[in-house]
Amino acid sequence: MLAIRGGAILTPGARIEDGVILIEDGKIHSIGVDIDIPVGCETIDATGTTVIPGLIEPHCHVAVFADGIDPRFYDANEMTDPVTPHLRALDAIHPEDLAFGDLRAAGITTINISPGSANVIGGQTAVVKTAGCAVDDMVVKAPGAMKMALGENPKRVYGEQKRCPSTRMGNAAVMREWLAKAKTYIAKKARYEEKIAAHRAGQEGAQLPDPFDPDMRLEMLGKVIRRELPAHIHAHRADDIVTAMRIAEEFGLDLVLIHATEGYKVTERIAERGVPCIPGPILFSRAKLELREMTPANAGLLSNAGIKVAIQTDESSATKYLTLNAAVCAREGMNADLAFRAITLTAAEILGIDDRVGSLEPGKDADLAILTAHPLDVVNSRVLRTIIGGDTVYRSEG
Repeated sequence: MLAIRGGAILTPGARIEDGVILIEDGKIHSIGVDIDIPVGCETIDATGTTVIPGLIEPHCHVAVFADGIDPRFYDANEMTDPVTPHLRALDAIHPEDLAFGDLRAAGITTINISPGSANVIGGQTAVVKTAGCAVDDMVVKAPGAMKMALGENPKRVYGEQKRCPSTRMGNAAVMREWLAKAKTYIAKKARYEEKIAAHRAGQEGAQLPDPFDPDMRLEMLGKVIRRELPAHIHAHRADDIVTAMRIAEEFGLDLVLIHATEGYKVTERIAERGVPCIPGPILFSRAKLELREMTPANAGLLSNAGIKVAIQTDESSATKYLTLNAAVCAREGMNADLAFRAITLTAAEILGIDDRVGSLEPGKDADLAILTAHPLDVVNSRVLRTIIGGDTVYRSEG
């Protein structure tokens, strides 16, 4: 058992001064002020510090855009086909990527690693912890979501190859075409399974059907259609955001808007449909046309409209600046408490992992960070220790 005592503990809706956290078997056992620390228990003295849940990055490309190597060797974009739902980010994650050490030193304990946005349907994300020898041991949720994309990236990549899609019309058409194929596939598979069941039950006249040919692409898109897997759709411009919502309504998708750079222009539409947004990166330049009207106030404007918001960096090693991104959002009008939740509990809720991480509560994973100050106080806040599953994975040498 491990005890952390003496710090200011940030829990949902409360700040516990001079609190105690007891950790057992990698989980939070108890938390509060009047907590008895068992005799002989290993104890960390956190007096004068701030203790927070491990930070969560809801959308990044750590390890698939490998840090410190030639971009020719990146693994994030399979730019040979615009529709690749059967691809898994999990299969490209290298636990020894240099970025993981930077993230642990920043108090980031859980990340959602996504394929890039070159393809209209790019593949499956993987939610993993930031420490481990093999990625299989790091997994929190895989697949985490289906990465999809509208806007400039797919039409540029395939337009240069003289293939569809080369326009925004093409992006939407390809997305619809394959979602429609998935609906047909689901229905066909259901009929096949009904016939097999009837034959096995010995129903009169029930014949063994022709063999069913599985399709890995459509199997995975079927999970999106059945809302077993959320659709994380990359969309910057307001018109692409509206297109994403239009397609999601047509097919009944569980939609999350990734980037939503011009979301502030259509907040009423997004709020009315109850679509969560993961805006960011906040610290970015207008590197392409669809970013011309980006503003660091976007996350606050979305949040103030009642939209559930998590903040992302969209990065590799620069994911370590997650708290700086959140602090800028707070400076630009986002409620500071919601900005902090946007990189902890709200991020966990949007990713569907809040039963395990995102807040310091009994029963949850013992993932936390001990800091010199509140994480959004980026001038004075420095990570002293990061703990994942009750084990120290980073400790400041200063």
